[in-house]
Amino acid sequence: MSSAVTTHDVKRDAKGNFVIGVKNPYLHYSEWDWADDPDGLKYYLELIYDRYHLPVMVVENGLGATDKVQADNSIHDPYRINYIKEHIQAMDQAIADGVDLIGYTSWGCIDLVSAGTGQMSKRYGFIYVDRDDQGQGTLKRLPKDSFYWYKKVIASNGQDLAVK
Repeated sequence: MSSAVTTHDVKRDAKGNFVIGVKNPYLHYSEWDWADDPDGLKYYLELIYDRYHLPVMVVENGLGATDKVQADNSIHDPYRINYIKEHIQAMDQAIADGVDLIGYTSWGCIDLVSAGTGQMSKRYGFIYVDRDDQGQGTLKRLPKDSFYWYKKVIASNGQDLAVK
């Protein structure tokens, strides 16, 4: 994620991973105040590649969100699909601009305890794990809509980003 700074006297309200700054009014933020900035990813990939002329790999890209299990055990997470889709498109643009991007991995494929907040309710994965913030639950796994979408993305080597 990117961060913004200002000379104005404002509250520091963007709280991403080890980053504290002000919210950029042109970006969307998660409920944990992480900026959604695929253009920032493209910019940074181009900056790093231009500086070092070495192959680049994006690791641990993803979105923490509150997912809800429906009565039929489905989990609809279009926000996660959109987030990953926009970042894949940004990486594709960076490649078209000459960046030697050799790989990409999302955050954990299954929900896990957030290292930043200690919450299980801040879910990252394509597979839902039945566990709550108090450590209660069956540990049953349920694939989210993003699981089926990402499976198709992987099978097409990132070429098929269509959402149902």
